[in-house]
Amino acid sequence: MDMKLDPSRDDLPLLANTSHILVKHYVLDLDVDFESQVIEGTIVLFFEPGNRFEKEGSPTEETCPSEANEACKFRTPEPCHIPVTDTRTFSSKVGCHDFVICGKGEKDTSGKDGNHDNREQASGISSSKYCCDTGNPGSEDFLLVLDCCDLSVVKVEEVDVAAVPGIEKFTRSPKLRNQIVRELVALPADRWREQLDCYARCSQAPGCGELLFDTDTWSLQIRKTGAQTATDFPHAIRIRYRTKPQGRSVTWTSDQSGRPCVYTMGSPINNRALFPCQEPPVAMSTWQATVRAAASFVVLMSGENSAKPTQLREGCSSWHYYVTMPMPASTFTIAVGSWTEMKPETSSSDDLATERSFSPSEADFRYAGICGHMEYPCRFQNASATTQEIIPHRVFAPLCLQGACQETLLPLVPACLAAAHSILGTHPFSRLDVLIVPANFPSLGMASPHIIFLSQSTLPGRSHLCGTRLCHEIAHAWFGLALGARDWTEEWLSEGFATHLEDVFWARAQQLAPHEAQEQQELRAGLRWRRLQDEVQNSPQEMQVLRPNKEKTGHVSDSGSSVIKHGLNPEKVFMQVHYLKGYFLLRFLAQRLGDDTYFSFLRKFVHTYHGQLILSQDFLQMLLENIPEEKRLELSVENIFRDWLESSGIPQPLQRERQAGAECGLARQVSAEVAKWVRVNRRPRKRKRRETEEVFEELLPDQLVLLLEHLLEQKTLSPRTLQSLERTYRLPEQDAEVRHRWCELVVKHRHTGAYRDVERFLQEDQAMGIYLYGELMVSEDARQQCLARRCFELSREHMDRSSAQVVAEMLF
Repeated sequence: MDMKLDPSRDDLPLLANTSHILVKHYVLDLDVDFESQVIEGTIVLFFEPGNRFEKEGSPTEETCPSEANEACKFRTPEPCHIPVTDTRTFSSKVGCHDFVICGKGEKDTSGKDGNHDNREQASGISSSKYCCDTGNPGSEDFLLVLDCCDLSVVKVEEVDVAAVPGIEKFTRSPKLRNQIVRELVALPADRWREQLDCYARCSQAPGCGELLFDTDTWSLQIRKTGAQTATDFPHAIRIRYRTKPQGRSVTWTSDQSGRPCVYTMGSPINNRALFPCQEPPVAMSTWQATVRAAASFVVLMSGENSAKPTQLREGCSSWHYYVTMPMPASTFTIAVGSWTEMKPETSSSDDLATERSFSPSEADFRYAGICGHMEYPCRFQNASATTQEIIPHRVFAPLCLQGACQETLLPLVPACLAAAHSILGTHPFSRLDVLIVPANFPSLGMASPHIIFLSQSTLPGRSHLCGTRLCHEIAHAWFGLALGARDWTEEWLSEGFATHLEDVFWARAQQLAPHEAQEQQELRAGLRWRRLQDEVQNSPQEMQVLRPNKEKTGHVSDSGSSVIKHGLNPEKVFMQVHYLKGYFLLRFLAQRLGDDTYFSFLRKFVHTYHGQLILSQDFLQMLLENIPEEKRLELSVENIFRDWLESSGIPQPLQRERQAGAECGLARQVSAEVAKWVRVNRRPRKRKRRETEEVFEELLPDQLVLLLEHLLEQKTLSPRTLQSLERTYRLPEQDAEVRHRWCELVVKHRHTGAYRDVERFLQEDQAMGIYLYGELMVSEDARQQCLARRCFELSREHMDRSSAQVVAEMLF
């Protein structure tokens, strides 16, 4: 892979050598310090050798150019005989100068990125800097490569797991450290509690030798002198590190009440600036984490347990979470802030199942191995879990949003969870937290195992936007989390499915009659068709392809490293092509098969592939194998690849369908209302007395969006018409999708009387405001440009980095 990458705008390298060695479990022990905006502590990694750990000279190993000896220089610590007996003794108050490598005069230089320029570092996989592994000429040592960015790594050491008291009870070789770890990671699923406990105790074992390490822009590289293969390399290592305030995996900001908070916001670089890890999705691992923060803060994480704080010392609390389902490291999520749990004013014990009654027991998972995934305590094999329509859930937000949460969000969660279960069956995860995140969150929602982030933009207006977005994120529990893409360029396998399912879940949650659900879904399909046409016209062709790697999709280098195409392009965050084209493909297939056949297959597909990684062909091949011959109608994997996944622009089958289709009833109603507004706009200021007033119908939120989009196509709308439009539908009180279109109308027609609505939107709805900045600037109106710059200056400090970069390029 000889690729020249622009590290600020192009492909994202995944450099971990997962073909040689795999992380099976992480134990994080961290302190959160809001004063310095740093998270620091240790992470212990437990490994097993991968499928390629041959000795040096194997033909399958990568080799380095001769300059590799210069490129891979490692810090060599002096011998240290002071064991660390308990990693928890390190406090977040310790400054960077207090960390030492036990070597005389050793300085922490881990923050530097080496002497290579960015172009070489990011071009990556063929660079000498990134291929120093077991086949490196001139070195017999195996090289562990972890994905790592924006971290100060202070110390790396082997962990003496043989020193753990009582370790001999479950191992045949109590004195062989690597053998102990191999037996630990291989424990059966019905011993998961014992396994987690042992991981925790092993993570606190003393160190037994420091390891050589070095960092560059995208990776942390670790060696042990004399360990020539992955089998010889220590299977348990401890890394002491600290994040940086400007690290790209977490955002330090203030919540809606002005209190400090920090959270992972779905960064393009995932979690490598939060902890050193193996980013490639194939590196499926479990984890547990202990996080300490001031007692006034609540720590939420993507863990199976609803953690409660443990008081440590005055003013400090500890929170502990864990997961037993192996997941990619990118799915780890944390949010620390002054969150308040929102509870309904009146709650029924029938609505929410208690967590205790459905907590996994060892007996439930004795036969989990019959699933297709690696062994873990699987809910699909737990009889009580399969019938659980509503999993235990909590809602958190800053206290100032309590009223909005109680009115809008709280009633929706159980209804949407039950609707999802009725369509897809077993909830893959045992519980759910929902958090309303700060205003700078760059999207409307984000799903992680056991936790969903929602933007505050989903709360105003009626429940429609909140309900559809909640359904979208709940759908990700199946598609995107329990069942993930093996190649991250195939985003449609996550976003396309979630977009298609959100309509189905939402119709079921509202308990709509079949014809009402059909009308609602047809209207939403029409809105998405308009968005897709606009996106295709205004985005680069190469970024419109759902399977950009084509026949090389899922391929990695011999070490397991790869790149994510366009992964660092800040504009990609705001594109919806993978959502929209993926949605229309699944809608096309569901219509071809019929809903009953399609969703029956989908449940079968989920049961077959949950806990695993897939490619597009896995889904399409199983689909075609499971439908009657008469319904295939020339469908084939090759045709779908050609028409839908491997071409830019509008897929031809979709083009034909939209040209032949007629408007649904809800859309026809909107067209009638548009005609009324056009007549109103044409009337002279002074009307004849006998002229009848127009009577406008009440519209649904999606109808309002379509109405405003049609009115945006009008060349001119008078201030009088705009004022009447605002009053008739109370537009400033509607949901964010409606208000966004209203702001577009205000900007287009320079309706100065409603500029306050634009300013409010840019401040409070940052997840959706990027496009408006562009509209304000292209108008070449001095007042509008001044408004844009003023709002940006007010938001810039806390704005999401990718959003700020895109807006700055528009404004300056």
